[in-house]
Amino acid sequence: MSELAAGKDVLRDTDLGDAELSARLARTWGTARGIIGALSTVDHKIIGRRYIFTAIFFLFLGGLAAVAMRLQLARPESQLIGPDLYNQLFTMHGTTMMFLFGVPIGEAFAVYLLPLMIGTRNIAFPRLNAYSYYVYLFGGLMIWIAFMLNIGPDTGWFSYVPLAGPENSPGKRVDFWAQMITFTEVAGLAVAIQVIVTVFKQRAPGMTLDRIPLFVWAELVNAFIIVFALPAVVTASAMLIMDRLVGTHFFNPAEGGDALLYQHLFWFFGHPEVYIIFIPATGWVSAIVVTFSRRQAFGYLPLVLSLIATGFLSFGLWVHHMFTTGLPQLGASFFTASSMLIAIPNGIQIFCWIATLWDGRPVFRTPLLFVIGFFFIFIAGGLSGIMLASVPLDTQVHDTFFVVAHFHYVLIGGNVFPLLGAVYYWFPKFTGRMMSERLGKWNFWLAFIGFNIAFFPMHITGLMGMPRRVYTYLPEMGWGNLNLISTAGALILFASFVLFLYNMVTSARSGPLAGDNPWDAGTLEWATTSPPPPQNFDRIPFVTNREPLWAERETLPVVTGLEVNKREILVTTVSEARADVREPSPDPSLWPLLAAIATSITFVASIFTPWAVVWGGALVAITLTGWFWPKSEEDEE
Repeated sequence: MSELAAGKDVLRDTDLGDAELSARLARTWGTARGIIGALSTVDHKIIGRRYIFTAIFFLFLGGLAAVAMRLQLARPESQLIGPDLYNQLFTMHGTTMMFLFGVPIGEAFAVYLLPLMIGTRNIAFPRLNAYSYYVYLFGGLMIWIAFMLNIGPDTGWFSYVPLAGPENSPGKRVDFWAQMITFTEVAGLAVAIQVIVTVFKQRAPGMTLDRIPLFVWAELVNAFIIVFALPAVVTASAMLIMDRLVGTHFFNPAEGGDALLYQHLFWFFGHPEVYIIFIPATGWVSAIVVTFSRRQAFGYLPLVLSLIATGFLSFGLWVHHMFTTGLPQLGASFFTASSMLIAIPNGIQIFCWIATLWDGRPVFRTPLLFVIGFFFIFIAGGLSGIMLASVPLDTQVHDTFFVVAHFHYVLIGGNVFPLLGAVYYWFPKFTGRMMSERLGKWNFWLAFIGFNIAFFPMHITGLMGMPRRVYTYLPEMGWGNLNLISTAGALILFASFVLFLYNMVTSARSGPLAGDNPWDAGTLEWATTSPPPPQNFDRIPFVTNREPLWAERETLPVVTGLEVNKREILVTTVSEARADVREPSPDPSLWPLLAAIATSITFVASIFTPWAVVWGGALVAITLTGWFWPKSEEDEE
C-alpha cells in the first residue's frame, strides 16, 4: 500500500471505509440526472459510449448505401438507380466509412477504455472530449441531411480536382463535403491530443512503459499519426473550399495552381488514414488474443516496435495512389519499395499473435473467432496490396474493381472484423451483460462467408477490366454473373450486421449478467465493476505486472491520498509512472456543447458566405470565454 501525503481539512480516501468511499466518490464523479446533466457530462465512459454507438450508426448508413449500389450493379443495364443518385451514393458510402466510421471508431474505444486500462478516473481534458463528440455528431448529421435534401456530395470520398473544382461541380455539394472534413478532423485531432496526454501523464503508479497494455500502445501510436496526418487533409479541403467560394486558384493550372498538389495533400493523409483505421484494431486483436490464449503476449517488444514502425512508414507510401499521374519513375520506385517494406512490421505482428495462440491454451469464443477471420481476410488484402505496389500491375488495374476488392479486404478485414470481436469482448464492460454466444457464432459465419462472396469476385471483374464508380455496364462485357454473386454476398454480409444489431439490443436488455471479469482477463479495465462506477476506481491501483489481474489474483495494491469531495486525478511521470502531483479534473459543463454549436454554425454558414468565419469566430470566442472562465473558491465549493 502506497499513500500520498494528505492535506489538512480535506476528506481523503484514507479516511473512509470501502462502502462509504464508493458512495461518496460516485456522488462526486457522477452525472446529474435529466437532460441538462446528460448534455453537460464529461464522464469519458458516457461520451465513449456515445462515440461508439454513433460510429456504428454511421456504419449502418454507409452499409445501406453500399447495398443500394450492389443492387444497381447486380445486372447489366439496370435502371434501379440513376447516375446522379449513384454518384451521391458512392461518395456518401466512402465518405461515411472513412471519415464518420473508420477513424472515429478507433478513437471511440480509446475514449471509453483507455482511462480504465491505465488506472485513472477520467481522460485528460474531459470538456474537450465532450466538445469533440458534439462536433463529430453535428458534422455527420450535416452531410447526411444534405444527402437527404439531394445536395449530397457526388465527386467521390476523395473529391479530386478539377472534377471537384468550381468549373465542373457548381452548387454546394462539394462544399458540404469539404466542411464535413473540417468537422471530423477537428474532432479527431482533439481526441488524439487527449489520448497522448492521458497515456503519458495519467498512468497508474507502477505502469512503466514496458507494462503498458498493447491496446494502449496502439491507441498512442494512432494518436500521433492523427496529429501529423490530419492537418494535410484539413489543408486540402480548406484550399478547395477557398477555390470554390472566394476565388483563389490553388488547384487551377490556368492561374498558376496545380491539380496534383491536391492529390499529394490528400494522400499524404489518405494513406496514413488506412493505418489510423487499422492500428486501433491491432490493439483490439492483441487484447483478445492474450485473454483467450491465457498467456501474456509473445514478443511484447517486437509488437510495440512494429506498431511504431508502422506509424513511421505509413507516411512514406502516399504516392502509390498516384502511379498513373506521370510522376518520375525514380520516385515511383521509392514508393514501391516503401509499400512493400511496411508489410514487414505488419507480418511481425501477425506472427506474434499466432505464436501467442500456439503457445497458449486458446478458448474459442466469439471474439476470438472474429480475430481468426481477421487473420485470413487481412492477409489476403495485404498480399493484393503488395501486388498493387508494383508500378506495372498498378497501372494495369488502376481504377478497376481489383482495387475495390483490395481496399475492402484490408479495411473490412483489418478493422470491421476486429471491431465485431471487440464489441463482443468489451460488451460486458459496457453494459454488465453478455452477448449471446450462439447468435455470435452465426454472426461470424454469415459475415465471413458473405464478405468473401461479395468481394473476392471483384478481383476477377477488375482483372477483366470493369472500372470502379460506374453505375451500369453492357451485357456483352461479361461481368453480369460475377456482379450478381457479389450482390448476393453483400446481402448476406448486411444480414450479418442486422443479426449483430439484434444481438446487441436484446443482450443489453436481457442478456445474462456478466460479473466484473467474465473472460478472466488480465488488464485493469476488468479490475472494477461492469459497468464501471462514475469514478472508475475507488482507489487508484498500483501496477506490478503487464497483466496485473493475473499477477495479483487476491487483491491489487493501491495508491491512496486522493480527495473524495472534489474531482481529483493522479498525475504520474512519463517513463516510470511515479506518483507526481494531484490535479483537479474539470466538472460537468454545458459550455462544450455551446462551443460545438457555435463551431457548427460557423462551419455551415461559411458554405454560403465567407463572412460567417468572422461573425462565427466571435460566437465561438464567447463560448470559449464561458468555458474557461475561472471560478472562485466559493463557486467551486
